[in-house]
Amino acid sequence: MINLILADSTELSRIGLRTIFKDSEFQIIGEATCTEELLDQVKTFAPDVVMIDYTSDGFTIDAVPAAKSINSNIRFVGITPLQSAQTLVHAIKSGVTSYIKKDCSLEEIKNAVVETSNNNSFFCGQILETIREEGIDVEMIEEVDFSCDPVMLSDREREIITMIAEGMTNAAISDKLFLSKHTVNTHRKNIMAKLGVKNTAGIVMYAVKEKYTSPNKYLFSAEN
Repeated sequence: MINLILADSTELSRIGLRTIFKDSEFQIIGEATCTEELLDQVKTFAPDVVMIDYTSDGFTIDAVPAAKSINSNIRFVGITPLQSAQTLVHAIKSGVTSYIKKDCSLEEIKNAVVETSNNNSFFCGQILETIREEGIDVEMIEEVDFSCDPVMLSDREREIITMIAEGMTNAAISDKLFLSKHTVNTHRKNIMAKLGVKNTAGIVMYAVKEKYTSPNKYLFSAEN
């Protein structure tokens, strides 16, 4: 029996999920319509899995680490409309184990919960494709980690990090800052070394974490 909490402020979504998980294999032990309700239920019950739409009203992705701070054994399945790659990565880094879309098949939704309860990760095909289109390897997400030590960055490096995070290429940065492409590339390499990351995705996640920019600004710029 898999003990499950549904965290979604949309009643229609919760009704649909109740129908999906009516099998004897699952037991819905709680339904939360906001972060506060979720945290109360996590304290009261012992869920194996929480299925959450952190994009629905009353929730943010911060609900995930808050719940895991109460019970570190809880596993989360994200179920949302399709999000940007950076938003998906941020959710996974925040503690979401598996991720599916709201329009996935009933079988995929059930499989996601079963696999997650068995301490495995489950991603639907479109989620994987969206992440990989940004050059991010799902298997390596947890390795893109940031040291607790302070990172000493120059004003120029912070400026370049922000531009990278907003989707600008080396050539565009070169033109804007009146630097050679070689100099910009050297700055990029030095930045990655200081941050301890291996690719642009790591720089973007650092910029978002430090609030140099937002994931949406990167994605909108990258699409242009």
